[in-house]
Amino acid sequence: MNPAPTTGIVDHFQDLDDPRVDRTKRHELLDLVTIALCAIICGADSWVAVETFGRAKRPWLGTFLALPGGIPSHDTFGRVFAALDPVQFERGFRSWVQTVARLTAGEVVALDGKTLRRSHDRADNQDALQLVSAWATRNRLVLGQVAVDPASNEITAVPALLRLLALNGCIVTIDAMGCQTAIAAQIVGQGAEYVLALKDNQPTLHQAVATLFAEGRADGFASVTADTHRRVDKGHGRIEVRQVWAVDDPEVIAYLNPSGAWAGLRNGVMVEAERRLGEKVERETRYYLSSLPGAADRLGAAVRGHWGIENRLHWMLDIGFREDESRVRQGDAAQNLAVLRRLALNLLRRETTAKIGVQGKRLKAGWDHAYLLRILGH
Repeated sequence: MNPAPTTGIVDHFQDLDDPRVDRTKRHELLDLVTIALCAIICGADSWVAVETFGRAKRPWLGTFLALPGGIPSHDTFGRVFAALDPVQFERGFRSWVQTVARLTAGEVVALDGKTLRRSHDRADNQDALQLVSAWATRNRLVLGQVAVDPASNEITAVPALLRLLALNGCIVTIDAMGCQTAIAAQIVGQGAEYVLALKDNQPTLHQAVATLFAEGRADGFASVTADTHRRVDKGHGRIEVRQVWAVDDPEVIAYLNPSGAWAGLRNGVMVEAERRLGEKVERETRYYLSSLPGAADRLGAAVRGHWGIENRLHWMLDIGFREDESRVRQGDAAQNLAVLRRLALNLLRRETTAKIGVQGKRLKAGWDHAYLLRILGH
């Protein structure tokens, strides 16, 4: 038998505990993982589709998988992935990511939450699964994910995810959910910098920063010095103008952070975004706290980088992988399937020889075994 082409990936899942009793183990656990991963890369979005892929590709799969019981049924895939420990499964995913991702100084790591809307089950009083993911902007890779405890919220998931990541020298960006003193201290303690969106969940500080910039703009920043940077982007008939102001005056920072509760705070930031599409003009003003030293252009780049998690990860999972439509709900299957989707997306992003989009790559992988092996890194 030839070596498995997925060895470099599947080896990271070798320590998975098999939840099945011995008498029900008709199929090798890693065969199930391998078939599911290959199927999802090639466009499968349900356990029925995974089984269909496996049956269509059985001769090819049989060249490197044992398949002692043939191709598992969709019910078998569903039961096994529902019973797999999601923490162990995520650990295997993260182990693989750590072998391929090289986070260099200044890498923007964006954290954001996402709800799998169809994963709820009213009959069983089961809430929709919420995940907080970490996205490396420069590498264009998902670094890890943590499920939100149904009895809690995203604020508790963010510190848990941060603890799993090697962040030294990185810039961590989080929406308002992460604008907490404890989270800022944790990021600094892990050797990283932060840019945290400031909204009404910190009402007093939000108002103070908004007033700071309102007064500064009113007098042309005569009383407080602000670095500023303007960027104009054009495309698809749309013009986007972003103006960034950053104030790092020590007296101002001391006023905003009198007790030092915000670890490493160095900048108050305002970003004004204007979008023009034909006659339609939209404007939005956002505020941030940051430990980053330096100029407004660098802060603006970090803010822009954060939106990659929406545009390049969440949007692709919903539109390309139909994650928001998935009705997989049994046990921990939804969380484990989410890991497989993110692993598949990472692999597709890393393959750069085909100058086509992710959807095109998925089609090509389904048609061309050699190309699928290339995606798998063989």
